[in-house]
Amino acid sequence: MPLTQPDDILFRTLADPTRRAIFERLCRKGDQTVKALTEHAGISQPAVSKHLGVLKRAGLVVDRQDGRQTHYSPQLDALGPLTDWTERMASFWERRFDDLEDLLKRMDN
Repeated sequence: MPLTQPDDILFRTLADPTRRAIFERLCRKGDQTVKALTEHAGISQPAVSKHLGVLKRAGLVVDRQDGRQTHYSPQLDALGPLTDWTERMASFWERRFDDLEDLLKRMDN
């Protein structure tokens, strides 16, 4: 089953190691300000903000204003297509390994 466009966006978004690290930090630590994320990202605040914008467009984070600060939270439901794809691929490879095991058993006999 080919990926749909939203799935492609999710995969492309998480393919970037910096974005993935920011998302993972939000998943582990919960709600974070841009400042807090920048302190741990090893990149500039504008770069963190750019990555957060990409994560937001992909539906992986939401933001909320609190005075002058913006807080970001992960949206774990957005990972559904990734989970579905992983399960499909696991089934695919399990069948392949079962077929290989059967072939090897026949070759031993």
